Amino acid sequence: MSHAMTPSVLQQLGACLTHPDQWLTAAEDCLAYSFDNSKRMARPQAVALCTTTAEVCALLAICHAHGVPVTARGRGTNTTGASVPMAGGLVISLERMQRILDINTADRYAVVEPGVLNGDLQAALKPLGFFWPPDPTSAGFSSIGGNLACNAGGPRAVKYGASRDNTLALMAVDGRGEVFSCGSLTSKNSVGYDLTRFLVGSEGTLGIITQATLKLVPLPVAKRALRLLYARIEDAAAAVARIMAQPVTPCALEFIDREALALVRERGIELPGGDALLLVEVDAEASALDAACKAVLAAAEGLGLVNVLLAHDTTQTETLWAARKALSPALRRLAPKKINEDVVVPVSRLPELIAGVDALAREHRIRIVNFGHAGNGNIHVNLMINPDDPTQTAAAEHCLDALFTLVIGLQGTLSGEHGIGLAKRDFMPRAIDAHTLDLMRSIKAVFDPKGILNPGKLLPP
Repeated sequence: MSHAMTPSVLQQLGACLTHPDQWLTAAEDCLAYSFDNSKRMARPQAVALCTTTAEVCALLAICHAHGVPVTARGRGTNTTGASVPMAGGLVISLERMQRILDINTADRYAVVEPGVLNGDLQAALKPLGFFWPPDPTSAGFSSIGGNLACNAGGPRAVKYGASRDNTLALMAVDGRGEVFSCGSLTSKNSVGYDLTRFLVGSEGTLGIITQATLKLVPLPVAKRALRLLYARIEDAAAAVARIMAQPVTPCALEFIDREALALVRERGIELPGGDALLLVEVDAEASALDAACKAVLAAAEGLGLVNVLLAHDTTQTETLWAARKALSPALRRLAPKKINEDVVVPVSRLPELIAGVDALAREHRIRIVNFGHAGNGNIHVNLMINPDDPTQTAAAEHCLDALFTLVIGLQGTLSGEHGIGLAKRDFMPRAIDAHTLDLMRSIKAVFDPKGILNPGKLLPP
């Protein structure tokens, strides 16, 4: 779908907004809304900076009437092209809808608009003794709406779940411009279809979220980090399976391979010899923390463990996490382009995944850096390439194809937290059978009869 709006339609759309500075049509103004962190680019014809649900409704009603494609956008931090307006048309930016409407600690929920930054919400909750569990690396500059659109997770998802598991209710606008609400303020709800879980992870293809009621969790009383170094990558992967098989669930369990460790060492952090590192964080009541750490360490012990560091203060813990969270941007020093995949396999199959990725790197002669949320089998596989080298680009395509074949063969799936967007859309038939995809298309048609909401994303043609 590609649609050039007439002057009359542009005028109708602009009239839906309260202030003139909410409506952008100049090419130079629209440019900032033409790309996301996937580096794909397509310029929209216009951008609406909405401030209310009523404005979103009015805009979508006109777009539905005239068949204008619409791309919803938060802060554009996603890596899959999901917020790139490939069909042109209108971008609806929610960045100005940034109010925290209510925080109710007695019932453990917060009501927010979609433009609220994850980090700003966490800062508001911390003095009250609560947090919202999803904590992507981009938390400081990614919006709640964007987190919900791709079902963002982060390190804490291993214990507390991703966005879908921590959302109680939503208000959204469908492809006709009709507002609807789903879910409830209660943590238990067995009334009707769970449209809330439908919307979270739908990447703006079913509706545009304008308000979210989020489930809050009390901040842990005490936590402690462990740094575990292993001689071989396979040893570390096997240790992850052992740790997750015992009763104490870490609040984070991160894996870093030898290539990523080299970047950590470049940051001036001294590490003993070893080809793989696990960063484990445990939280519990203060009286139970020692026992929880001992249980995790007992499971971690085994073949290849060469060094253990138990962080005894927050400074040590913060240093370890700073090194982990700096890995993704640091990769840009290794090659002009990284292809970042966030594949997931059952934790027990993690050793096979790591061994398989290592074999793919050798076969296709591509440098691959692995790290990620190993506690739930979610590994970020980063293919480092030079996009100006046709041979390497072709090799990367074959390698990516083989990676997805490997993951699905291990009973895994294509994405744990980044979503599908454009980057993985055409691989969807490998992960989901044809009849299930048809059911998904049917669901989209109910929410969005004319297919104007983020066309071309998530579902393959």
